[in-house]
Amino acid sequence: MIRVGIVGISGYSGFTALKILLNHPDVRLNYVSANTTTGFLADIWPQFRGRTPLFCESFDADKAAELCDVVFLAVPHTVSMEITPKLLKRKIRVIDLSGDYRLNSASVYKKWYGKNHTDSRRLGKAVYGLPEIYKAAIARADLIANPGCYPTAALLALAPLVSLKNHAIRTIIIDAKSGVSGAGKKVSGALMFSEVNESLKAYKLFAHQHTPEMEQYLSSMAQRDIRITFTPHLIPMTIGIYETIYVEFQKHEAASGLNALYRKFYKTEPFVRVLPKGTLPEVKNIAGTNFCDIGINYDRTRNLAIITAAIDNLVKGAAGQAVQNMNLMFGRPETTGLY
Repeated sequence: MIRVGIVGISGYSGFTALKILLNHPDVRLNYVSANTTTGFLADIWPQFRGRTPLFCESFDADKAAELCDVVFLAVPHTVSMEITPKLLKRKIRVIDLSGDYRLNSASVYKKWYGKNHTDSRRLGKAVYGLPEIYKAAIARADLIANPGCYPTAALLALAPLVSLKNHAIRTIIIDAKSGVSGAGKKVSGALMFSEVNESLKAYKLFAHQHTPEMEQYLSSMAQRDIRITFTPHLIPMTIGIYETIYVEFQKHEAASGLNALYRKFYKTEPFVRVLPKGTLPEVKNIAGTNFCDIGINYDRTRNLAIITAAIDNLVKGAAGQAVQNMNLMFGRPETTGLY
């Protein structure tokens, strides 16, 4: 059995990881903590009454190390970098769901997250936890930087193009929409039901912290500098990410045969579903699952491809992908405990 702990159990990603791990056949969940919440899990999340006797307490690295082989950090950005070194020092493997180890540069981190990185020597050394691209490295890793929710959908939607047709790409525009749970469980007037219901708004134009993450890994896949225009939107639903991505090519030949290219690229990947030509993803079809659905359409007369992608931001965009990474790290089939 894999002995597992979750730090940050009181948030939505922690809750989703808990829900998945309690049903995982190879996991013994031994440790949960949160810095702002204490008590029995059944009191924090009444959905789990009668399912677990675990008690949530403040984080203790020694106790976590005694009880766990791997710890999921479902904590806010800028918190993980304080906890991760303590766990790694105690030979505990870490899957970080925050953004603290996704970027390679301390200066870029400070620019986008507004804080100096206190563990900058590990930047660029953590393995980026996108299994469809970095499977072999994930299996060997001690520290996983779990991708952000927006980047997960965008990178899976764009990986075949930037990997195989990168020199033909002129521009990439990502129009992305997220359910409100993507903002976390923090109390905010802007996220109240009466504020978001029956509304739609863009936010953080040219300032969203997922922008450098997407550009960094797209550039790595393309082996050249890739820049994107990224506009996130908040929509009045609880979960779900939907991205409409416009890729303009230098010439029309580059836009031919894209469905076949995507199907070949993802033919062995269990959680990417390339939809039939003319079929578009829908959030309701991926809700509660670890799937990413991708639709491909192109207009040769305009040298333009429109790639659409949908994921559950709390599953494939966070906790489900983290469990997929854990499975690979411990030699299990990556689908174990997931659907």
